[in-house]
Amino acid sequence: MDSTAKPGVAQDASETPATRYSWYVLGVLVLVYVLNFIDRQIITILAPDIKRDLGLDDADIGFLYGTAFAVFYALFGIPLGRLADSWSRVRLLTIGLALWSAMTAVSGFSRNGVSLGLARMGVGIGEATASPSAYSLISDLFPKGKRGTALAIYSSGLYLGGGISLMIGGGVVQAWNNAYPGGGPLGLVGWQAAFLAVGLPGLLLALWVSTLREPIRGLVDGVPTPPVEHPFRDFGAELFAVIPPFTFVGAARRGGRALAVNLLAAGVLTLAALLLIRLTNSALQWVCIAFGYYAIFSWASSLRLRDRPTFALIWGSPAFLATILGYGCVAFLSYASTAFAPAYAQEVLGASPAVTGYWVGGFGALGGFLGVILGGRMSDWLLRGNPAGRILVVVFGLLAPVIPVWLAFSTVSAPGDGDFIRFVALASLANTLASSALGAAAATTQDLVLPRMRGTATATFFLATTLVGLALGPYLAGYISATTGSLGTGVKSVLLIVPIGLALLATAYRLVPAAAARTVERARAAGEPV
Repeated sequence: MDSTAKPGVAQDASETPATRYSWYVLGVLVLVYVLNFIDRQIITILAPDIKRDLGLDDADIGFLYGTAFAVFYALFGIPLGRLADSWSRVRLLTIGLALWSAMTAVSGFSRNGVSLGLARMGVGIGEATASPSAYSLISDLFPKGKRGTALAIYSSGLYLGGGISLMIGGGVVQAWNNAYPGGGPLGLVGWQAAFLAVGLPGLLLALWVSTLREPIRGLVDGVPTPPVEHPFRDFGAELFAVIPPFTFVGAARRGGRALAVNLLAAGVLTLAALLLIRLTNSALQWVCIAFGYYAIFSWASSLRLRDRPTFALIWGSPAFLATILGYGCVAFLSYASTAFAPAYAQEVLGASPAVTGYWVGGFGALGGFLGVILGGRMSDWLLRGNPAGRILVVVFGLLAPVIPVWLAFSTVSAPGDGDFIRFVALASLANTLASSALGAAAATTQDLVLPRMRGTATATFFLATTLVGLALGPYLAGYISATTGSLGTGVKSVLLIVPIGLALLATAYRLVPAAAARTVERARAAGEPV
């Protein structure tokens, strides 16, 4: 019994204090997420040198930073999210961390855009283990009333890692190039050395993660869930449902109608990809997008038959879908602006890589950290008096950055300290405001599903942040930049996503309270034995 409970008084589970060990595990998970985003974001500070050495443009950088990573992150996040619901989350996270760290280091040996793209895909696969495992662990370590804050603290690693990546990347590339103007050991130049510098330490962190204890699923919510007898069976089924061409075999097993619908979806997406390739001349971008969207459709169709309760609470829930797509629009804007802020500082305002890393990275990290923590705290406070209160924080995160982003990327006068400092202040403010939405959106998705579904819900949540936000926002900003010759125009164009996001979040605000209140009832109606 909790020593803080009063005799004879039933204590609300949502008010149960978290243990010291829970906070310790959360601290380790934050470090993992910091490294996750260091490895993911470092390409943004290295972009000018990569473009020069490999003959690429802003659209290519948008693809490498966004789509090449995001599609594979999203696709493998589905079966790995399922595995996080049924197997040891600690072991899964350990393996994933070792994989993405190794692939980041491999990026340092890239000699062309294709090899760098393949390495980025590998980073995406490894990083797909992180948040499904971490979100599920956190939800089993912290009661509902503190979950928003805990998830916000975890999410702060996103902004800390993104900022630190710029500091490390800018410092390493400038120091290395100064020391070895014609290339250093193994013929490596500065941007290649930077990938190695951030990739190798992750292997040591993986050893630390392997020492964490696995909590009992659902115990903190009073719904303890027994271990799954055959965890890899479900993982294999998910993998079979996601990766073409096995998806066609899986659809055929479900019947002729399922196969016909599957083939129709593949055909429609193929035609859409061909049209977009013709319009943009960006074959890899739209092939990857079509591949990813088709795989998601195939997986959701399969899930409907294999696990109807999970499908009902995720894909069958308008409240869940409106929440993740609304936040996806926040991510669309945020990823586009953060992807090109370092390049804008260097190419438009004339800052050096090291100065860009310390100023844009440092203040970006501080702003993002404050925003996500304050946003998480505010979402928990608003939830007490309003069951849809967390959605208001997501709306704020969508609308508030609009003016700072516009002003920041309108700074186009001659290079000077005043222009650079103004840009850093505005870009950091935009990052602070947008980051406030993450903890609120993440906690809302966890409240709309049962404990055993949290890993899958997290993977689905990240489908929106990646296939809507990361895979499209940076690429479109880069494509418009390459087309118009203006990086500022490219980034400001993504503000057109805001009205769409607002409509989605208005829908979520209306639907979330009833959906959250009827979670167990809806799961039972779909066949869940609860």
